[in-house]
Amino acid sequence: MSLSRPTVGVSIQAFDAASFAGQVKLAEDAGIPVAWSTIGGAAGADPLTAAAAALTATKSIDFGTAIIPTWPRHPVVIAQQALALEQLAPGRLHLGIGPSHEPMMVGSFGANWSAPLTNLREYLQVIRALLTEGSVDFEGRHVTAKAQVSSTFDVSLMASALRPRSFETCGELADAAISWMCPKPYLIEEALPAIARGAERAGREAPPLVAHVPMLVTDDPDGVRKLIGQLGRYAQVPFYQAMFAAAGYPNAADGYSDELLDNLVVSGSEEEVAERLAGYISDGAGHVLAAPLIETDDRDASLARAFAAIARADRLAGGG
Repeated sequence: MSLSRPTVGVSIQAFDAASFAGQVKLAEDAGIPVAWSTIGGAAGADPLTAAAAALTATKSIDFGTAIIPTWPRHPVVIAQQALALEQLAPGRLHLGIGPSHEPMMVGSFGANWSAPLTNLREYLQVIRALLTEGSVDFEGRHVTAKAQVSSTFDVSLMASALRPRSFETCGELADAAISWMCPKPYLIEEALPAIARGAERAGREAPPLVAHVPMLVTDDPDGVRKLIGQLGRYAQVPFYQAMFAAAGYPNAADGYSDELLDNLVVSGSEEEVAERLAGYISDGAGHVLAAPLIETDDRDASLARAFAAIARADRLAGGG
């Protein structure tokens, strides 16, 4: 089931599955329409299992995965898990999958990393068949799948994207493309046209971009710099290095410049953050996935400020 209007949702930041479910409830109470689990889930706990607890503890908030890595799970298993969540909370699940990146998938799972876009295409095709037809008979380079599920079900199937070819793949096969750590101009000038090209090849309407954006509500002009460690070491990963170079920042691996940070992270007062997050939608993104940077010595208040800004941004984007 596709998101029916542009939304500004939140990436849940939790230490364990119980606090994960509790934080989703807080997001619902704040008026945020979508809670998202990133690749680590609840501090490394399985995100789909944590989602089951969160969905049953809430009434209306949607839930998205950004993302479920493909290599550790067979696509039939992912579809079966999605069916269970759809049965628990009909119409509220948005399933985002992706190949992730070689260092994590090889180092943690011993994946035979090759042709990641082919891997993603095959997963999308298998899961789509199970969602819409209830059965699949597929043999590909990465996947063999001959299975059926008890019923078809309407879950939006999204995928991660970083470079133009992956955005094109999403335009062709997915219900949305989910970005991460992409400067805003790159999303507008490169990602959106690539999604449109893929959709045109497939003879379909272009699906939306889910702009995954780090954010911080602060009155400290150096606040983002102080929390820069929470952005991770993505600029050291080859695929991200190539994306940053294409976006005009070939030296990102040497450190984030002020200009790059300003195009990566939305920060400022609650009003400023809300307006800038909503601005992604007015500039062409279909949805925003806001990822709060957390002031660890003031965690609860930091999250409360982030939730208030995100809810405000969603209202500005058309959420009432």
